[in-house]
Amino acid sequence: MKIPLGNRSIASFRWGQIIDSTGAEFKDARLFPGGVEEWDWRKTGTRHDPGIQIADVEDLLLTKPDVIIFSRGVDLVLQVSQRTIDFAREHAADVLVLQSEAAVAEYNRRVPNERVIALIHSTC
Repeated sequence: MKIPLGNRSIASFRWGQIIDSTGAEFKDARLFPGGVEEWDWRKTGTRHDPGIQIADVEDLLLTKPDVIIFSRGVDLVLQVSQRTIDFAREHAADVLVLQSEAAVAEYNRRVPNERVIALIHSTC
């Protein structure tokens, strides 16, 4: 479910749980200018390997992001293919691939002043 209410920060992050600044709770989340939604891997066939797919981010590019942040999970199990990274670089000035806690911190740092897309994985 998309929640189209302004840019939200991540208020809380722990294993298996992401809570945004409005109190909405997610296991994995896709955050973007204007909203946030549960990141349902089944829609695109995403698995830990080969990892995040172009289809996981492609529709969000309509928000014209300055930054795209991909999280690899708490234990860096989730992969991000070079193909996905290259595709993202065609659409944003900065593309970051980070461990989940680092991705959350970077998202929260940037979201007040930049158009940010973040795909956050809350486990492994």
